[in-house]
Amino acid sequence: MGQKVRPTGFRVGIMEPWRSRWYAGKKEFSTLLVEDEKIRRHVKQNFGQAGIARIDIERTRDEVRVILYVARPGLIIGRKGAEVERLREELQDLTGRRIHIDIQEVTRPELDAQLVAEEIRAQLLRRANFRRVMKRAIDQAMQAGARGVRVELAGRLGGAEMARREKMIRGSVPLQTLRARISYGFALAVTPQGATGIKVWINQGDYLLDKEESGHAHA
Repeated sequence: MGQKVRPTGFRVGIMEPWRSRWYAGKKEFSTLLVEDEKIRRHVKQNFGQAGIARIDIERTRDEVRVILYVARPGLIIGRKGAEVERLREELQDLTGRRIHIDIQEVTRPELDAQLVAEEIRAQLLRRANFRRVMKRAIDQAMQAGARGVRVELAGRLGGAEMARREKMIRGSVPLQTLRARISYGFALAVTPQGATGIKVWINQGDYLLDKEESGHAHA
């Protein structure tokens, strides 16, 4: 059996922040956990086209703060903030709590593995050649400054009779190194031939070296 670990879960609490930041007793925990999942699903379903890299949720006793990391924030904000206001009201109806939405722009979407995976899915749904799509995604990430990229597709690739797995790797992607800043993303392309799973790992650098460099810059 392959010993596979999700890179974000592997680093959470050590190098990566938690995606949900709140504390609850035993009775409330399961309710709030399901509520978090409902919030994430609702945002993804309604604003997937905005390029949502990550959704963080923070809670206080009387408010839920939803932090959206987005490649195209204009699509969520809308004209004069109309869309974000509508989303806030929908989430308040869904949860019955006061919601505050904070939108952070992802300035380099080529280096975010989740956004790259979703872009590959969009290309596959348009029936693009899967090898060309993988190569293009890797080229763009490396040009944007990635230290290494790995893309893996699994399913009936190119409409083949048998499902198989194809991967492309460029540069260094050390998954076992905790200090490596590994961005991981997964997307599922449901095509007429069947479902294709898309996994992307992008090595964005080294946490400790980046800290040292920024420390020297400030000094």
